[in-house]
Amino acid sequence: MAADSEPESEVFEITDFTTASEWERFISKIEEVLNDWKLIGNSTGKPLEKGVYTTGTWEEKSDEISFADFKFSITHHYLVQEPSDKDGKEELVEDALPLPMQDLLCMNNDFPPRAHCLVRWYGLREFVVIAPAANNDAVLSESKCNLLLSSISIALGNTGCQVPLFVQIHHKWRRMYVGECQGPGVRTDFEMVHLRKVPNQYTHLSGLLEIFKSKIGCPLTPLPPVSMAIRLTYVLQDWQQYFWPQQPPDIDALVGGEVGGLEFGKLPFGACEDPISELHLATTWPHLTEGIVVDNDVYSDLDPIQAPQWSVRVRKADNPQCLLGDFLTEFFKLCRRKESTDEILGRSAFEEEGKEVADITHALSKLTEPAPVPIHKLSVTNMVHSAKKKIRKHRGVDESPLNNEVLNTILVFLFPDAADKLADGFESRPSTSAGNNPPPESEDYNLFSQFKSAPSDSLTYKLALCLCMINFYHGGVKGVAHLWQEFVLEMRYRWENNYLIPGLANGPPDLRCCLLHQKLQMLNCCIERKKARDEGKRGSVADRSPGGTSGDAGKGADHSGDNPDKEKEVGKSWESWSDSEEEFFECLSDTEDLKGNGQENGKKGGAKEGNKEPVNLKPEGRLHPHGKLTLLHPGEPLYIPITQEPAPMTEDLLEEQSEVLAKLGTSAEGAHLRARMQSACLLSDMESFKAANPGCCLEDFVRWYSPRDYIEEEVVDEKGNIVIKGELSARMKIPSNMWVEAWETAKPVPARRQKRLFDDTREAEKVLHYLAVQKPADLARHLLPCIIHAAVLKVKEEEALEDISSVKKIIKQIISHSSKVLRFPNPEDKKLEEIIAQIMSVEAIIARARSLKAKFGVEKCENEEEKEDLQRFVNCLLEQPEVSVIGAGRGPAGSIIHKLFVNAQRVSAVPPLDEELRRSGSAEERRLNAGAVSDFPPPTGREVILRTTVPRPAPYSKPLPQRMYSVLTKEDFRLAGAFSADTTFF
Repeated sequence: MAADSEPESEVFEITDFTTASEWERFISKIEEVLNDWKLIGNSTGKPLEKGVYTTGTWEEKSDEISFADFKFSITHHYLVQEPSDKDGKEELVEDALPLPMQDLLCMNNDFPPRAHCLVRWYGLREFVVIAPAANNDAVLSESKCNLLLSSISIALGNTGCQVPLFVQIHHKWRRMYVGECQGPGVRTDFEMVHLRKVPNQYTHLSGLLEIFKSKIGCPLTPLPPVSMAIRLTYVLQDWQQYFWPQQPPDIDALVGGEVGGLEFGKLPFGACEDPISELHLATTWPHLTEGIVVDNDVYSDLDPIQAPQWSVRVRKADNPQCLLGDFLTEFFKLCRRKESTDEILGRSAFEEEGKEVADITHALSKLTEPAPVPIHKLSVTNMVHSAKKKIRKHRGVDESPLNNEVLNTILVFLFPDAADKLADGFESRPSTSAGNNPPPESEDYNLFSQFKSAPSDSLTYKLALCLCMINFYHGGVKGVAHLWQEFVLEMRYRWENNYLIPGLANGPPDLRCCLLHQKLQMLNCCIERKKARDEGKRGSVADRSPGGTSGDAGKGADHSGDNPDKEKEVGKSWESWSDSEEEFFECLSDTEDLKGNGQENGKKGGAKEGNKEPVNLKPEGRLHPHGKLTLLHPGEPLYIPITQEPAPMTEDLLEEQSEVLAKLGTSAEGAHLRARMQSACLLSDMESFKAANPGCCLEDFVRWYSPRDYIEEEVVDEKGNIVIKGELSARMKIPSNMWVEAWETAKPVPARRQKRLFDDTREAEKVLHYLAVQKPADLARHLLPCIIHAAVLKVKEEEALEDISSVKKIIKQIISHSSKVLRFPNPEDKKLEEIIAQIMSVEAIIARARSLKAKFGVEKCENEEEKEDLQRFVNCLLEQPEVSVIGAGRGPAGSIIHKLFVNAQRVSAVPPLDEELRRSGSAEERRLNAGAVSDFPPPTGREVILRTTVPRPAPYSKPLPQRMYSVLTKEDFRLAGAFSADTTFF
């Protein structure tokens, strides 16, 4: 038994034929996807309207399936349609063809300009494609193709799906598809031929008709008529030079340094090459019947002038070279440079360190020397004199990146006040420098606050434009470094000689602008303070305000006493300043006499203040009487003192200050120190107030400085009279609060003899050092918002001349995008590149509009109605993939297109003069007879759609739609056939 059972156990093997094979699993997956997408059952829909394939919305759904380990993607493409109102079941007709078969015969959407290739070839509104998932995979062998076709045929039969199913075969670039569509008792096979070389017999209509009829194999002897739609496409490439409106700048002249034709401060605009590369004219015969036209290898009736429909599309040049885009791109490249100015230019103008140190000490010593500042005649030559001396020592004049003519032109543009103006005449310049500003309420002017750039009439904005121009035309990064070096030297020259910087708004730094603009404004504040102080020394005027506008500050304080709402402004002005007492600089008196007098008064004030007895101190530093308030105890009028202005701050200083205050922590000691640092301005104002109002008390100061902290009430006294009694607010009564402490430590010292809240000398040197150490890359980063701001304004200006609605929308998007990106420090390079790319795209669109306007002669057209039609036609060409020509070849646009082709033909092959003279007849006859031969080149593309309805495969079969699409180009020939057959009666 054991011996018998051994061979049985070895042979025992069961093959389970019920297990699904890979092929069956693949078919099952196809059916599952079709079910999930609800593509099962009868397809219903309305007849297609004309042009719906172009204007309608196409959508697609995708999934992934696999045959063994080979992955396919399955995609459903469909036109989104409104659901039918009627019930689908009622619409079903017994012999109705599936919807895709009806679409094969629909003539409303032949040759759609923008659609999937299968839509163009077969006219389908819905289909499913199975293609290899990976781009480099392909189904090449015939057996695999047949296996896939069998798979989709079985899947369609099992599910009852009436949507056509295609399989992509061969390499993807060939766009080869085979497919099938099934309905009740009918089937359509989709077949394709793709060749590189065209057989001669198929280059014309008669040969295509032969192949179509032979493929149908209709058994009927009188064959039903074949309906034809024909489209011939002509390409115009050789534009005439005079059709291009943009005059590119003379690059040689600009690089050579000739400034005559170059206007600094304006960005260039427009394309250097024609942004429209080709014009495609499609001449269409939509409804022809076999026998009406003759088209064979000998003769053709297909004259483009006679075509009932013309449509045009333009091919845009890929990334045309545009001036504004090039400027922006090259300037943006500066941001990635690593070199410093010294490395680019060799040893810079700041090389002589010993001399520079001497200059700085000399600048500081000016505070102690009452000698008047010598005023020279201000001119461009004086401006750059010291710079030239230093540069010539280390670099020959000829080696300078910028020659003198270009440099002087830029400096005069940046500093118009320096062009042969006397210093006396220059005194009033700053107040009038903003006379040509755009209105501040205009949207374009206020763009700088969104972009964090600088106002369009400011020095910073002009500097950015000049650097952009220098970078592109005059030596690149070396020219930029050279100009920046000259600019920094000019800033130092102006600081040392008390010349205000033009093109900057008065007042403290505007935090809405870029940091570089704030630094220049800070330097201007320093110059203004220094200038006022030096003038005070020369004039020996007593009680001179240290700040140029401290009188205004006092007036503001005066009004704050009248209006409680002003309290916040006063509070803000001193709370925004913080500095430790050790950092203050001693402010020297105006003259030796005043110095002695001041010390004596200071001693008296200190002694008497300690005894708390009112004494007859001489009041000092009064601005004007308050008018309404009097001192509580002496009853004398309250005088508003001359006060120091709070120190102006740039955003980096504010950030630094906030970090210092935050580091003090939350301890009691830290909080006390923080309060002392923030009360420097308060202490200064208290000292000024005590000096102006001898015998005053804290209540007097509070009534003027912070009226809300002095509460007045009506009370009845002992005699029954109503009197007003006042007292300090609750926060002022807190023991050891900062106000009480400051008041006790404050001495009666007028503002001119106090420690300076704002040390203009130190701040100016800090700004000048900051400017001197900027690398070209840092400079480009600072000024890039200004360049983008200028580019947006330029684009808006150019768009206003063309009035293109699509461009207006893009400009709004650019402004919105830029304001989000540029508002924050150190924006990402990628986001900046996106902004520049958007600006370049707008420039290209406007350049295309101008190119088309010139080609179609819109401006030269005298008839207003025709001009409007042409303008509309040009706008449509920019925004739509294909535009119909009204009136075809005989309309205004058609006649212009005809002339363009005629001119191009004459240039390519000029006919002999005697041949022209031999032509007879009227101009119209010559045009009609010779138009197809001489006026147009051979068609670049020939598309033909042949349709018919015949019984197939037997005479008694059901008549079914047959369709064949043919496209013939220079290197491509394709036949796409959809042939239907009756599967019931065959």
